[in-house]
Amino acid sequence: MVSRAVTQLYDDILRPSGLRVTQFSILAAIARSGEANLRQLEAALAIDQTTLTRSLSLLQRERVIERVPHPDGRIKAVRLTRKGRRMLDVARPLWAQAQNKVLRELGTTAWHDAERRLARLLHVAVEKRRLGRGAMRSVRRSPRRPFRN
Repeated sequence: MVSRAVTQLYDDILRPSGLRVTQFSILAAIARSGEANLRQLEAALAIDQTTLTRSLSLLQRERVIERVPHPDGRIKAVRLTRKGRRMLDVARPLWAQAQNKVLRELGTTAWHDAERRLARLLHVAVEKRRLGRGAMRSVRRSPRRPFRN
C-alpha cells in the first residue's frame, strides 16, 4: 500500500517528462554506465526479469533505448537514444522535486531511518530471491528418485 502511494506521487510529478518512476529508474541506471545488459539492470534495480523485459520492450518501441551489439551474442545490451537522454534530462529535476517533497514532509532524520530500514529489507528480499533461485536449480538438476519409506 505504501509503495503504491509513493510510486503514484513520483509518477504524478514525473508525468510532464512522459516517464513513470520505474522507467526513470531504468533510464538512470543505463545512463550511469553508458550501456547495460539485462543482468546488470536486474541487479542494480532489484527488479524481476519479466517486469524488466516488458519495460525495456516498451522503452525500445518508443525509441527511448536501443539495442547495442555485444561480443557475446547471447547478451542483450541497451543504451539510451538521443530521445531517451532528452527525456531523462527533463525527468531529473522533476524527480528531485518529488524527492524534496518527500523530504520536506517526512524530515531528514525520519528519511534516513526509513532509507536504512528499506535498504535492509531490500537486502533480505534480494538474498531470499537469490537463494530461492539456487534452490530451484538444484531441485531441477537433481535426479528423480522413487519415494521410499
